[in-house]
Amino acid sequence: MKKVIFQGVITILLFFGTWYALTQIDWVKVFDVQKVTDKTERELGELFWEVFQKTEEENKNTHVVITLDSIVTHICKSNKIDRQTIIVHVLNKDEINAFALPNGHLIIYSGLIHNSDNQEELCGVISHEIAHVELNHVMKKLVKEIGLSVLISMTTGNDGAVIKETAKMLSSSAFDRNLEKEADIKAVDYLITAKVNPEPFANFLYKLSDKEHEATKYLTWISTHPDSKERAENIIEYCKDKLTDYKPILNNETWEKLKEELKGIYK
Repeated sequence: MKKVIFQGVITILLFFGTWYALTQIDWVKVFDVQKVTDKTERELGELFWEVFQKTEEENKNTHVVITLDSIVTHICKSNKIDRQTIIVHVLNKDEINAFALPNGHLIIYSGLIHNSDNQEELCGVISHEIAHVELNHVMKKLVKEIGLSVLISMTTGNDGAVIKETAKMLSSSAFDRNLEKEADIKAVDYLITAKVNPEPFANFLYKLSDKEHEATKYLTWISTHPDSKERAENIIEYCKDKLTDYKPILNNETWEKLKEELKGIYK
C-alpha cells in the first residue's frame, strides 16, 4: 500500500514539475524566432538567387524549362510535396552541378543534364537536392557555419561581398556526412514513390567516383558531395528490398530533345 501511495506521489510531482517547466518557456519568443527564421530564409533565397542571376546565364529555352519543370512536378506530386515550394532555375554552365538555396530555390547547371546518360540519373540528383530543401539542410548548414545573427544582418544590411561569398559557399562546399546520407535515403524514397528506378542514381555516383582522378574543373558535384562510391553502395543496399514497377517520367522523344536543345551550348 505504501509503495502504491509513493508511486502516486512521484507521478503527481512529475506532472506538476513538467507543467511548471513548460510554463517557464517564453512560447511567444520561441515562435517569434521561428517567424524571424522563416522571413530570413525567404529573403536570403532571393538575395542568393540574385547573385547567380547576375553572374550566370539563365537558360530560358521553353523545352528545357518545361521538361525540367515536369520532372520536378512529378516527383513533388508523387511525394505530396508542395510544388510551389520548389523554384527551379537552369543555368548554362559546363559544371556537373546542382544545388539548393534557401527558400526552395533549386539551381541546375546545364552540364549536369548534358552529362546524364539517362533521365533517371538526372531525376536522382534532382530528388537529392529536393531532399536537402525538404529536410531544411540548407538553413541548418548556414546557421551552423555562419550563424543566425550574421544571416539576419545580410537581409538588413547591404554587404554584397558577404552575400556573394555565402552564395558561392552553397554552390561549392559539402554538407556534412550525416546530412548527405539523410538526403540520399530520402531521395531514393522519393524516386521509388514516383516509380522512378533509383539504381541509375547510384550508377551516376559510381560514374563520378571513377572520374575523381581526372581534372575536377567541371565535376563540382564530386567536391560538394564526397564519398561518391560509398554513397552509391549505400543506395544499392537500401534499394535491395524495395523493387517496384518503374517507368520513366519523360518519353524518349522528350528526353532526347532536351539533350539536343543543350548541345548548342557546347559547340
